[in-house]
Amino acid sequence: MGGEPHREPHRIARWLSDATGVRRTLPGLIQRPRPRTTPVPAHAEPGEPEALGAAPVDPGARLPDAMAVIRVVRGRHPNGREAFGFSARCEGLASLPYTTGPTQLRPAGIGLGNARAGGEAPSELLRAIRHWSRNQRRLADWINRARAEHGSALHVLVWDDTGYELPWETLWLPADTEHGLAEGLLGALVAISRWTTIHELDSGLPHGPGDCAGGILGYYHRGMHHDIAAFRPYSHQPHTTMSGFLDALDRRAADDPTGLVYMACHGTYDERVSALSLAEVTWAELDERAMAVLDEHRSLVCLNACHSGRLVDNDAGGEEVLRGFAELFLRKGAEGCIVTAGKVGDHEARDLINGLVREVTARPRLPVTHALRAFRARALDDFGPLTDIPRTRHDDGEVDRQGQKRVLRLLYSFMFQYYGHPLTTLLLTGGADEDGPGDDRPGDGGRGDEGAEGGAP
Repeated sequence: MGGEPHREPHRIARWLSDATGVRRTLPGLIQRPRPRTTPVPAHAEPGEPEALGAAPVDPGARLPDAMAVIRVVRGRHPNGREAFGFSARCEGLASLPYTTGPTQLRPAGIGLGNARAGGEAPSELLRAIRHWSRNQRRLADWINRARAEHGSALHVLVWDDTGYELPWETLWLPADTEHGLAEGLLGALVAISRWTTIHELDSGLPHGPGDCAGGILGYYHRGMHHDIAAFRPYSHQPHTTMSGFLDALDRRAADDPTGLVYMACHGTYDERVSALSLAEVTWAELDERAMAVLDEHRSLVCLNACHSGRLVDNDAGGEEVLRGFAELFLRKGAEGCIVTAGKVGDHEARDLINGLVREVTARPRLPVTHALRAFRARALDDFGPLTDIPRTRHDDGEVDRQGQKRVLRLLYSFMFQYYGHPLTTLLLTGGADEDGPGDDRPGDGGRGDEGAEGGAP
């Protein structure tokens, strides 16, 4: 109420967590990675950040037609604050040279991981993203030129090694009336993928598009067995124990290819790599597994788990490398990886899986990025005009609960991120009607026999 305004953000966050079916995470700190303390070089120009590792985007290589690559690297402002810069290339278009400035400081408050209990009102987060996007006008205008040049054939790959959780899928593009381009959010207008440098592999960008074909190898944590229904028509090995799933992931089976490795489980996030986990299994425990299926079959991985897309500086482990689950599975051989940028509502996660399966199986030669773009576009259609972001409160001072839930659902839809080549496809193969194999298949109509409750990651 009016007497205690400082408590209101917490009250807003509380009713959002109660009212929107947010999937739960296991206990863990939800914090931002620690800022680096690299000293400012003496030759830094006043008012301009000092680039750390800034370089052109593969200047000697020809990009595929209609593919734009945006390279994002860390910088350091002369005042000591962390910053970032970007460069971009696209065939048939003048390159965007390395660009940075005082409005490209690290924006710790706009990552989609902030759309959670304890965070600010969803409408304020969306407005903050819009304001940040206006500060990236040179990049937004360049992307619009690429849209005008290539139309719906354009694919954007964002190679981001900052670890700053910059919300590229929600980058707000201005309208371009000269070329008939509408205003909107990048991830709903253009097929977009992400990439992070895999330091152990002798390559920079993805080597090329993958054709992921075969059955599904799945893990379903207690409370998540309902996800199995999306895959009933296809060859499917569902597991409800992590040990059985990891053993199957380690085994080579050349005669039984796996197109999709799917995990539906809880996820935790922390600034320490040692505290990252999927279904109570730590990042390091997963990292020590061979995952021969990925190496042999070059499968697509989908992690229906909260925070599974967040990357962490592993300086505590003595290396200047970003680690996380997308990086881990790509390094093990996955052709691509679908992850989430924060805590996603259970209903939205189920919508994505069902919609993605329908999209890729109806048109199996359609890139996965197109299915994700269509999912986001539908969510934006449901939301309505972007000019109609609700205010936090009604005229009577009461929180606009319905309006905040509407914004939150939109933000959830843009949390799903894809790491990999923009043209990678998925073809799921048909199989038997049974739900799963032998003693590891869920009982009770697919809910499982572990006494699962109605939660989600």
